Amino acid sequence: MARNIQSLERAAAMLRLLAGGERRLGLSDIASSLGLAKGTAHGILRTLQQEGFVEQDDASGRYQLGAELLRLGTTYLDVHELRARALVWTDDLARSSGESVYLGVLHQHGVLIVHHVFRPDDSRQVLEIGAMQPLHSTALGKVLAAYDPVAHSEALEADRKPFTDRTVSEAADFEHILDLTRARGYAADVEETWEGVASVAAPIHDRRRMPVGAVGIAGAVERVCRSDDPSALRPELIAAVRDCARSVSRDLGGGRF
Repeated sequence: MARNIQSLERAAAMLRLLAGGERRLGLSDIASSLGLAKGTAHGILRTLQQEGFVEQDDASGRYQLGAELLRLGTTYLDVHELRARALVWTDDLARSSGESVYLGVLHQHGVLIVHHVFRPDDSRQVLEIGAMQPLHSTALGKVLAAYDPVAHSEALEADRKPFTDRTVSEAADFEHILDLTRARGYAADVEETWEGVASVAAPIHDRRRMPVGAVGIAGAVERVCRSDDPSALRPELIAAVRDCARSVSRDLGGGRF
């Protein structure tokens, strides 16, 4: 029988210890709880921290689970399951809104479109499943960046290329938009990525209240935005998108948001 690798066993025990507590733990607490020398515990923690699995609080020096571990923890939810749970609700959203519906997840520093429902009319359209969208300018991307710590870091570290004169590129302004997104429960993109196109998106959460994707609609500004204010989205479309996101979240065990 193959022997277990001791350093991996210790790292796994350390992660379980940090996952089981309600507070951050110091080096001495971790070492004594696991029966390790401080030097050994510190070496494992440093490696886990470099990989993003553990974070250290600058003020107290204590440790907690890192965002990368939380990201890996959501991979049990297969993209196909997310898509399957969203099928009925996204079809309903396309019918009620009259616009194209997109389901996106974080992938390789952007938004991967995993499901696309055509606008319910006779216009010629191109299926966009597998397409990538930017995090910083699209409604789907801003939702992921607002609710997912990994997407947030990637959006801030990326070159936020201006696609139009409306694209928000400065870090402070972008953070303000993410704060607004969390406060409102949805994100908007009015000609920030494509001229003449507006979109709105809301987050989807799983049973652990972790963000696993975003759903949204996109269409011509004259249809998606208010006639009296082309910079503002139609409130009934915002409500429809948020209702769809809540329904998918509920089907995933995420409850209401």
